[in-house]
Amino acid sequence: MIITLRLIIVFLILGLPAFAQDNQSALWNYHTGRDLERRNRMSEAEHYYNEAIRICYNEIFWNEASRDTYTALTWALRRQENYTEVIFWGERALASFADEYRVVQTMGEAYFYLNNFDQSLRFMQRYINSEPQGERAAVSYFFIGEIYRFRRQFRHADIAYSTAVRLEPGSALWWYRLGSVREAFGDLSQAANAYERALVLNPNYQQAITGLERSSR
Repeated sequence: MIITLRLIIVFLILGLPAFAQDNQSALWNYHTGRDLERRNRMSEAEHYYNEAIRICYNEIFWNEASRDTYTALTWALRRQENYTEVIFWGERALASFADEYRVVQTMGEAYFYLNNFDQSLRFMQRYINSEPQGERAAVSYFFIGEIYRFRRQFRHADIAYSTAVRLEPGSALWWYRLGSVREAFGDLSQAANAYERALVLNPNYQQAITGLERSSR
């Protein structure tokens, strides 16, 4: 009853049609929005994220929610930076689908942006322990590296960042972060190597340029 009332209020606040005909799935709308966001077409992306959310709320309202429902909902809410709602619906998703690791990983990101690093780390580790080669494994290792970097546990951060770039080597930021933690604990030659990899991907990355200069002295 509480969930149903919450959904009705959400429909009213957002002005979403509660019972419109759904011509595409929530996941289709989410992925369409994500593709538009990558092309910096944010206003268009928002339309598809909102549509994904509306479809998911409809499915929950009518007790037709599936794994994909909660996955699309938490993904879309995360893209809109609505992290508390990600946690709210993620908890309800896992109550029904405890092994829905797409939701687990998204909750890890939401907790990270809410500065709850203990919970973020727990959810990220839960995801990679269950899905070591999963689609979001590299991103999860990057977030783990960020948490350890914030905590000044630089060698732990090194391991996490190293795993992230091994799984997905195409991010200049990730290589830069790896160089920064290696520099922090004094491994300057390996720091320089990481900064160089960042600059191969982005030759104008000023922080990597200055990091390389420091590490090469």
